[in-house]
Amino acid sequence: MLGVAKRSDAFGDVGLLDRPQPRARPDSVVLRTAAAGICGTDLHIFRNEYRVTPPVIMGHEVCGFVVETGDGVDPALVGRRFVAETFHSTCGRCRHCRTGRTNLCPDRKSIGSHVDGAMAPFVEVPLVNLHPAPEAMSDAACSLAEPVACVTNSLYGEMPHVEPGDEVLVVGPGAIGLIAAQVARVLGGRVTVRGTERDRLRLDAAERLGFAVSVAGDALEQERFDVAVECSGNSHGYADALRFLGRAGHLAQMGLSGGDSTLPMDLVCYRELTITSGFASNPRSWNRAMKLMHAGSLDLQSLVSEIVPLSAWESAFDRSFAAGGIKFVIDPRLD
Repeated sequence: MLGVAKRSDAFGDVGLLDRPQPRARPDSVVLRTAAAGICGTDLHIFRNEYRVTPPVIMGHEVCGFVVETGDGVDPALVGRRFVAETFHSTCGRCRHCRTGRTNLCPDRKSIGSHVDGAMAPFVEVPLVNLHPAPEAMSDAACSLAEPVACVTNSLYGEMPHVEPGDEVLVVGPGAIGLIAAQVARVLGGRVTVRGTERDRLRLDAAERLGFAVSVAGDALEQERFDVAVECSGNSHGYADALRFLGRAGHLAQMGLSGGDSTLPMDLVCYRELTITSGFASNPRSWNRAMKLMHAGSLDLQSLVSEIVPLSAWESAFDRSFAAGGIKFVIDPRLD
């Protein structure tokens, strides 16, 4: 089968690659891919800014239908629609695995980076990764379950990082930023979304979702915000998040820059700021994400800019790099 793959360690060596069609091993299923979202991580993989094991089919944001079950899996699952957590295997023994933080396992292997992922007609995933897709949501909207789980991993600790009435600044109006803004609003925050002039299309989407917006370079009240969520991965955005946070404020870092940054870190001390982060997702964050999605608390459909066939992957990547939309989704069934 053909899939969009990182073919080698060479910069930008991404293209269609013929790979064996997966078979369901014990305690696993094969999904027929109905939707595979293009994530910021996929763009980092393209630019050699995120570690992978090539050659490997990319894609970890997936919604699909079970077409084959392995030993130990109920065959009645065939035909049902699911979304799936991203890990393919972990060691199961380290302290992170044993405390449910499988995303931090040093031996973790994930679909789309270490084993073949979902930008192909079929993908194999472990049974334990499956979550029933919300019936009221489209395939494309459901494929955003993984970024929702990343957001809930970042915005919840033992207690949510956003409290009712908090002023929240979300920097970076891409898909992750607009999901983070919605989750922060569910938690009771008053949210402002900030981006650049290049993000005008995405800022317009934020306004349609009911958020206040701000453009980089525009003045904001100093020390106004209780919480900032950095989703841009840009050093200027990160600096804005630090500068506009109030005393004893909280910064949740989500954006990846792919390199080092120079930042006004003295503000962390002067204002006693707290900085937390969340890498990928874990079972607890997935449970929270699915509760939000099944409750209809998030508008994910409006974040889907276009659904394209596998053969149009290059155009969709180009538009993702150019911020020419919010979320581009590949549906291999369209080919």
